[in-house]
Amino acid sequence: MSAETLARIQFAFTVGYHFIFVPISIGLGVMLILAERRYYKSGLAIDKATSEMWKKIFAATFAIGVATGISMEFAFGTNWASYSRFVGDIFGAPLAAEGLMAFFLESVFLGVLLFGRNRVSKRFYYVSTWIVVVAAHLSALWIIIANSWMQTPAGYRIDARGIPRLDDFFKAAINYSTIPRYFHVVAATWVAGAFVVAAVCAFYLLRDRDKWMVRRTLGSALVIGLIATIAMPLTGDRGAKEVTARQPVKLAAFEGLYQTQDDAPMYIIGWVDTANQTVKGIKIPGGLSFLAHGSTSDEVTGLDQAAPNPANRPPEQIVFQSYHFMVGIGMLMLLIMVVALFEHVRGKLERRRWLLWILALSFPLPFIAITLGWVSAEVGRQPWIVQGLMKTKDAISPTVSAGDIGFSLTIFALLYLVLFVAWVRVVSKVIAAGPQLDQAETPEQPDRRRPITPGPAEVDA
Repeated sequence: MSAETLARIQFAFTVGYHFIFVPISIGLGVMLILAERRYYKSGLAIDKATSEMWKKIFAATFAIGVATGISMEFAFGTNWASYSRFVGDIFGAPLAAEGLMAFFLESVFLGVLLFGRNRVSKRFYYVSTWIVVVAAHLSALWIIIANSWMQTPAGYRIDARGIPRLDDFFKAAINYSTIPRYFHVVAATWVAGAFVVAAVCAFYLLRDRDKWMVRRTLGSALVIGLIATIAMPLTGDRGAKEVTARQPVKLAAFEGLYQTQDDAPMYIIGWVDTANQTVKGIKIPGGLSFLAHGSTSDEVTGLDQAAPNPANRPPEQIVFQSYHFMVGIGMLMLLIMVVALFEHVRGKLERRRWLLWILALSFPLPFIAITLGWVSAEVGRQPWIVQGLMKTKDAISPTVSAGDIGFSLTIFALLYLVLFVAWVRVVSKVIAAGPQLDQAETPEQPDRRRPITPGPAEVDA
């Protein structure tokens, strides 16, 4: 393989691996706030034990996320040195802000959560939980700002050497796609956190254990999961309109639209015949026109006009399939949350073992959908690494050989495997142990024989 191909593979691998843990830490942080709020309000030992359990999982995930995130930044200076020199004046600002304004804030107050339970006031501890979670969301914002500038550059000027220079920080940061992409990503992380918590609760119900914790947790997870899952297509629709305006090539690749046309179809499922430049599958006539412009009669730009040179087109099959599988998984997650919440409200979820198994086994779905979404977004703008300004083939380091990249990729793969096994073992032990009450405390749990229905604490949360 060439150095360019290996560099692409390595960065895709490190980003994909890193983003297993980011949604868990951000989404689980929301559930941690709810758990700590219940303890802050009630003072019950069961609520404290529940919060401690989620905190342990959050901390373990945060640690792996930090370790894998740092390795990506090193790659900018090794495999992608040409890119770093090209965008350094603009890209450096959000990365520095992410470290100074978000990461350090999150790390400091995470230390309070890990070591300060009995050293600070109850209120300060609760506020620290909020600060940690808000800082995690701020961290995501700065990363999205950096990535969105690559998608839809703004607030820059080109100097005499052809290098973009920061001209307007606000326009560069809050560029054309930042806001819709940020809210879409945040909604995705909340979905991931809700599915993880729901899966743990379902596991406990299947094992007929810790129902007192499930009673005070599952309802909140299902409600948040449903709201966030509904928010996904809404924020995605806003993003699609920005893609229509700023990245028509990507939109055309999403649906395999080779010819510019009105009443453009949207495919539910299909296969791109790249040789004949057609798509075979099930389609909704006018669906893409309506998605892009709000009317089936409006024209949608196809690849023939957006990228008449095939060399400037992304790999249509990969983009088409990743986008449609992402949407399909999103609809499946919405169905699961609707059915589970309906049965929970009726007080019958405990007896629906088939549904509990679905909840317990469906926790990977958000992570698969998120990965497919990133593939759609990043591969969909190829061959550009910075839309319209720099191609990916021009961004790699000229002095790093394919052998060097292959060696580092192998080292990363082995290291990440060790980290993943360690993380799985830690999290599995925490879940297997469940909420741990101190010996001097009483569980103060509700009657385990009663069906699980939403309680006041869940409504209050």
